[in-house]
Amino acid sequence: MSGVGAWIRYGDPISAAQIDFAAEHYRAAILQPWELEAAAELKERRPDMTVLCYKCLSSTRSYEPGPLYSSGVSYAEADQEWFARRTTGERVEWERYPGHWQMTVWSSDYRARWVDNVTAELTDSPFDGVMADNDVFDDYYGLNLPLREAGSMAELREGLDALVHAAGGALNEVGKVLVPNIAESRRQPGRWDAHASYGGGFEEVWLGYSPTDLFDPDTTEAQLPQATGPGLSILRVPTDGNDDHPNFRYGLAAFWIFGAGRGAYSATGHDDYNHTQHVAELDWDLGAPLQDPVRRGHTWSREFTGGWAAVNFNRDGRRRRRLKVPPGMIDAHGDPVGSHLVLAPHRGQVLRRA
Repeated sequence: MSGVGAWIRYGDPISAAQIDFAAEHYRAAILQPWELEAAAELKERRPDMTVLCYKCLSSTRSYEPGPLYSSGVSYAEADQEWFARRTTGERVEWERYPGHWQMTVWSSDYRARWVDNVTAELTDSPFDGVMADNDVFDDYYGLNLPLREAGSMAELREGLDALVHAAGGALNEVGKVLVPNIAESRRQPGRWDAHASYGGGFEEVWLGYSPTDLFDPDTTEAQLPQATGPGLSILRVPTDGNDDHPNFRYGLAAFWIFGAGRGAYSATGHDDYNHTQHVAELDWDLGAPLQDPVRRGHTWSREFTGGWAAVNFNRDGRRRRRLKVPPGMIDAHGDPVGSHLVLAPHRGQVLRRA
């Protein structure tokens, strides 16, 4: 059995039981770069699984002992040259993430070293490629620009754009993919397609920022083209860490309606990348679409050869929607579903054919 799930797993050490579960239930996995044995085992047991190693584009971490690092340039290697500095000369440590230090992504020398290091590390690796984190759009980490050599976030974005293209091209040349964590691509037309063109893209805040801060319909619908690629789209919806949280099925329904089962999907708590998140519907294959997405205001549905999905993007509690369900559908418990169902705002439903 394997479904559409993505295992985002760069936290505590991995257990054998988690490897067993992942091999059975996930389509894609993101691991730490030193978890080579886990990557090799997953690829042996599931050659079709895309297994990526984590690398940060924007920072280096002072607490990692090595010899493999979650950054492209280690803390020791960065030395004095590639640390971003405030106008007063101090290095820039990220707010809320102690030991994470901003790098000079606007420096062509830094970018070249990042690409050389990561390409050399991945060339003979069991990993299929890299999930490149912190392809940032705005100031999320208290950089408080201007910095000594960068006056605006636009300059950081230009540096990251150059780094993504250089790294993606180099990794593709050695048979590996690059899947950046592309922040807020909806705010810059063409950014998702450009940065995902080397193997795919990762959207860490799909449909909302937090379990209780979900996007309004217009913002949500601006994200939906991410579900169709290019490459492997990994879409993560925020929950409180509980698999029974309604956001899990809300995002999964949207994943099917707009991606038709392409890519991989996850739902986790904030920075909660230690577990094997799962609901029964994550393993389902709804088959081929029988129609394009059907819209009624900000409520959408789609029928497939093996099932049906519906989602209500409205945020106003009064905007409940009654939807007609195709005949012969059952829920996750195997119980038949009637001819209609009512979806509350920010809720989704995935059903399969009996």
